[in-house]
Amino acid sequence: MHYITDVLYWISTGLLVPVIILLIYFFLRSLVLIGGFFGQYLELRKTELLLKKEFKSLNSKNLETFIERLPKKNRSLVVAYLRQLWENRDNNALTEKLLGNFEIAADKDLAISKTLTKMGPMLGLMGTLIPMGPALVGLASGDIASMAYNMQVAFATTVVGLFSSAIGFATLQIKQRWYVQDLNNIEYFAQLLKQKPQQ
Repeated sequence: MHYITDVLYWISTGLLVPVIILLIYFFLRSLVLIGGFFGQYLELRKTELLLKKEFKSLNSKNLETFIERLPKKNRSLVVAYLRQLWENRDNNALTEKLLGNFEIAADKDLAISKTLTKMGPMLGLMGTLIPMGPALVGLASGDIASMAYNMQVAFATTVVGLFSSAIGFATLQIKQRWYVQDLNNIEYFAQLLKQKPQQ
């Protein structure tokens, strides 16, 4: 039994370095995510104002003029798929596929936020628990310096993990609302494409 517990201790101790490296990676990735999120938000605001105004008067007869008024240099996902739907308006099967492709593309954009939300607390907890063993050993042997160092590592990994998770959770919640609204607009546009213009 003593050998088995020693093996478990060596395994858990050996995992500390990979956990710390992953936490640093996720921390940096969360900072990049914030920057990209801010840029995406600024572009989305312009697109949202345009679409909200245009969709109020949109019907099956003015779809072409609506497409022409869309900004040419806009990189938002919803504008790109509205153009693709218009270009393939005579192909109902491809229209349905494009709707599915939009959901896949939106889910892909949400992937890093989901990963940070789930992995941040997991790695933070692992980074907290792994140094606790050596810290308790240091406490038992009277090595206060070793115990203080290990406790410092434990608290630092917890904070970094929770920070990364918080960024992931916040961006995930907001982006999900964006894509639900965009999908609603795209589906409405696809339905209008199927209607024949009224004479």
